[in-house]
Amino acid sequence: MRYKSLGPVSFIAEWIEPNWIEQLDRAQIDGILIAAEAALASGAKVDLGPLGFWKAVNAVKKQPEMVEIFADRIGQIDRQAFERWALLKLPAWLGNTLAVAASAAGSALITWSAGQDERVHGLGLLVGTVIVLTATHSLAHWLVARLQGMRVIYWFVGTVRRPTPGIKVDYATYVRTPARRRAWMHASGAIVSKLVPLVGLGVGWAMEAPSWALIVLGLLAVGEIVTDVLWSTKSSDWKKFNREMALARVG
Repeated sequence: MRYKSLGPVSFIAEWIEPNWIEQLDRAQIDGILIAAEAALASGAKVDLGPLGFWKAVNAVKKQPEMVEIFADRIGQIDRQAFERWALLKLPAWLGNTLAVAASAAGSALITWSAGQDERVHGLGLLVGTVIVLTATHSLAHWLVARLQGMRVIYWFVGTVRRPTPGIKVDYATYVRTPARRRAWMHASGAIVSKLVPLVGLGVGWAMEAPSWALIVLGLLAVGEIVTDVLWSTKSSDWKKFNREMALARVG
């Protein structure tokens, strides 16, 4: 059944038939993977979508008996294509270290600014909250991925047009993980991104931050929700959540 997206409340959405998942047999999946491997053998960047790779991946996800047959090949193909696409890649341990350090620095800035004049206090609260928000989004993905048995291989910056940092999960471990658990891994970053501005708002109120800073934080919290509804359900975390929940329902 196809999942009708309702963004952050999609887990209470209505289910309809997921005809977006093509029915592919073992030979068809194997043929698609062979074509992807041949394209990657050239050494150039490869767009896996037009080769049918993601259709094959969804077909494997839907057929548990195919997972062990194809998981490792899918992981290798995905990793090779990713490594040629990403603008910047960091080992997972280094990305985690930098993200934790950034979160600590943002929190320290908020604490330090509370003892300063009103302007510095307000700016420190806002800047510190944004730093924590940026760092903890992918940390949440990483933590839930690891708890669910998925291996994280990189932190990365994708392209100049999309410089937001993210994590790269090893797709072999990803497809071996049950769909519902994959779904909540995708949702985790979005959920944390909604909570951080609210926590910052509470901290700012407790620290008697200037009212203009609290208003900006409130607008940031609302903006995060609006962004989810208008964008994330179409091309980011909640879209992936919906996709994996649909697979969980039919699996």
